[in-house]
Amino acid sequence: MSIPRSRHTTGSRRRLIAAKLAMVIAASLLAPLTSGTQAMAAPVNLARTGTATASSVELDRADFVAAQVNDGDRNTRWSSKYQDDNWVQVRLASAARVDHVALTWPNACARDFTLQTSTDGTVWTTVTRLQRDTCPRTDVIAVNSSQPVSYVRMQGHQRWAGYGYSISEFEIWDTTAPAPTPSLGLLPKPVSLAQNGGTPYTLNPNTPIVAVGAQATAPATYLAGQLRPATGYGLPVVTQSTAPAPIVIEVGAGKGPAGHAAEGYRLVVTTAKVQISADTANGALNGVQTLRQLLPQWVESDTVVNATWTVPAVTISDYPRFAHRGMMLDVARSFYPVNEIKAYIDGAAQYKINRLHLHLTDDQGWRIALDNPASNPAGIDYGLLTTVSGRTAMTYNDSGQLMGTELGVTGFYTKADYAEIVRYAGVNGMTVIPEIDMPGHTNAALHAIPQLNTAGAQPKPAPGQRTAPANGTGNVGYSTFDSASTTTYEFVTQVLTQIAAMTPGPYLHIGGDEAHVTSHTNYTTMVDAFTATVASLGKTVVGWNEYAGTTLPRDNAVVQYWNGDRTAVANAATGRGARVVLSPAAHTYVPQKQDSRQPLGGTWACGGPCGLDRHYNWDPGTFIPNIAETSVLGVESALWGEFIRRVGQAQYYSFPRLIATAEVGWTPQAQRDYADFTIRLSVAGGRLTVEGVNFFPTADVAWRKQAIGRSAAVVVGAPAGATWTVTAPGFRSTDLAASVTWSDGRVEALTPTATREPSIPAMQINSAFTVVSRRTFGSPGTYTGTLSVRSAGLAPVQAALSVTVRAT
Repeated sequence: MSIPRSRHTTGSRRRLIAAKLAMVIAASLLAPLTSGTQAMAAPVNLARTGTATASSVELDRADFVAAQVNDGDRNTRWSSKYQDDNWVQVRLASAARVDHVALTWPNACARDFTLQTSTDGTVWTTVTRLQRDTCPRTDVIAVNSSQPVSYVRMQGHQRWAGYGYSISEFEIWDTTAPAPTPSLGLLPKPVSLAQNGGTPYTLNPNTPIVAVGAQATAPATYLAGQLRPATGYGLPVVTQSTAPAPIVIEVGAGKGPAGHAAEGYRLVVTTAKVQISADTANGALNGVQTLRQLLPQWVESDTVVNATWTVPAVTISDYPRFAHRGMMLDVARSFYPVNEIKAYIDGAAQYKINRLHLHLTDDQGWRIALDNPASNPAGIDYGLLTTVSGRTAMTYNDSGQLMGTELGVTGFYTKADYAEIVRYAGVNGMTVIPEIDMPGHTNAALHAIPQLNTAGAQPKPAPGQRTAPANGTGNVGYSTFDSASTTTYEFVTQVLTQIAAMTPGPYLHIGGDEAHVTSHTNYTTMVDAFTATVASLGKTVVGWNEYAGTTLPRDNAVVQYWNGDRTAVANAATGRGARVVLSPAAHTYVPQKQDSRQPLGGTWACGGPCGLDRHYNWDPGTFIPNIAETSVLGVESALWGEFIRRVGQAQYYSFPRLIATAEVGWTPQAQRDYADFTIRLSVAGGRLTVEGVNFFPTADVAWRKQAIGRSAAVVVGAPAGATWTVTAPGFRSTDLAASVTWSDGRVEALTPTATREPSIPAMQINSAFTVVSRRTFGSPGTYTGTLSVRSAGLAPVQAALSVTVRAT
């Protein structure tokens, strides 16, 4: 599904994105201290009492003067004339030591600039020279002046584009931020959570996982599989045990929260035991996913980590607001092999996403293999669907430009492949919803099957050809089945029958969108027949909101809203008893840009980027007018494939916005708050890094750093090889400074390294960082090394390890 993409991006939206990051930095500077630490004076922005001047002002306008950079208002800005050699500076009210500077560039950034300080405004000292490849942005620069300074200047060398430089806020801070307030980081936010304090629970090598009740075995086995790689513990799944500190998963009637049997759970953690209780296996699995998030983030590692596996003492009672919390993956425009589907499931399952909607067919490709039936009046070779249209995908647009970073991926799923996807999704608590899009979006079927190219079908085959031409562009709305042909209904019935037989879940999705060349009469004729077929197969039909006005099976249809007429959806709910799944483009479409710095992505849904806040700040219960919330089945994130290729890019555009959709679908509306959500999400960034999820480092999330050390044993005179791992989402290696203080007083300056640096143009988040000490020790003993990792303006993160040194 798509509609024409607009290239328009409003300047105000671009400025807002950069401003949000600066607001996060300022908020973190003023955050409360971690409990138990000594109070310290709040950081002060020295620029607020200073005087700003500049080398020039754009168009000599009063609303662009230098005083705008330190007025505390990010809706104002200084802008220079249109030359590279321009500067802006702040003279402090009194000389002071400066810890760091934050420059918020709303749109017209500097590609190349120098930050300078001075005591007299004449002789300047270079702090650093920076070259940056994205705009808008906020640059946080460590100054750490050893002596008081009176001036701080940005000296531009190269502008971003033809306009001048623009800075909305020039902040000069006297000290770093305190450590962020602790947060459990639970996503989605539980309905009821009490932190009980006291000694936490500790997982140990002898911990059993006790499954009580026949349905407890699957979630218990799932939990063991998640925890074994990182802990190295056996974690046997048993039905009873007398071992100390067990994890008990109990499933049975009345075990979960009353009135929420389908997916509700209780989780109680004490020093002596972890207890998950639920009415169903799915409810228990939801409890398991919460327990995973309560363990240290390193539990998501696929190799053994030397960590203490503790869980805070909590009591949680939890259940979802909506039954459907889905994610759609367009595999038709560009194919995702089974292993990539599994990786996408892995990233989403931990956030209690429970529906996997596969868009299996479209104009550009057909991705599911079907058999030739015993009864085949039209003589259709169903194998052609994949041997012909399994080999097509997105290629170039009408102007001959490449769609995406590479050609669309071709391929298809065998029935065995599809069965494995269904099985793997089920293990992770997801129901698969297959979509065969029709009567529009059908070019791939028309391209493969000659018998479908009857008089009323479009587009027409080229002269001398028997089938419609393949389409690799993003064009939609031009294809249709023939409503007057009996072959159309024979084909559709056979396709739906085979898909239904392969799909244990209750839903079949027939698309129904953007059938622009199908007359209303023909559209209604076909859709009514298709929905009746789905009902006859014992399934519930799902379709996009364009089909809402057809004769839907009463009390057995789902309308998925994406864009357009909400009244028709309301009428389907009130008049036909249809349930509603909400995928409004402005709040759930992840191929839309989330940040104007992204080179690819649509902007039509929001008139600019659809940021994380847009995906979070909406209410599904009131989105469709004049229907009860009970008519809303749930919400679904939609990832279309016009330009996205492979699972890494899919993750980059989906996460963390998919997590926002998960919370929208789970947490009661009155308990949701975007600022609170971003705090919890900031904790999850390190976990996603450990898991290898390629997520976008959203600007208005103050992503937290975490570190852990791996103890070592060496002989006297040999390099220690002591190693630390640091997660710091969105940071470059050059943004971090590391040092190790040893218990014998020695201090080492070390360099963090990463296998992958962050790059918005390349659509990649950074990997975890590695810090290695090569120090040698001259005498036996046990030495403790404490790593401290610093970044400009933020409190350091620390982690200790021990090195045991033996005599040679």
